[in-house]
Amino acid sequence: MLNNIGLPGLLLIAVVVLVLFGRGKISSLMGEVGKGITAFKKGVSDGSKDEDPDHDRALPDRALADGAAARDVTPEAAQKDKV
Repeated sequence: MLNNIGLPGLLLIAVVVLVLFGRGKISSLMGEVGKGITAFKKGVSDGSKDEDPDHDRALPDRALADGAAARDVTPEAAQKDKV
């Protein structure tokens, strides 16, 4: 069904969307899409840094070096009742 949409069909759809939403709304939407793409790229690059094998070995050593132990920060039952 969508295989038959050509350039004239896409232009018609673009004009209809522009008329329905207006230029300001579309430009703000495209700005948000651009911010999302930028955040996605930053997340992917941060994720690739986390996969560094030296980073994985050094992390437990640093956690033990400062003497900080994991502690339970779960709220008590009395605090849950107040909420």
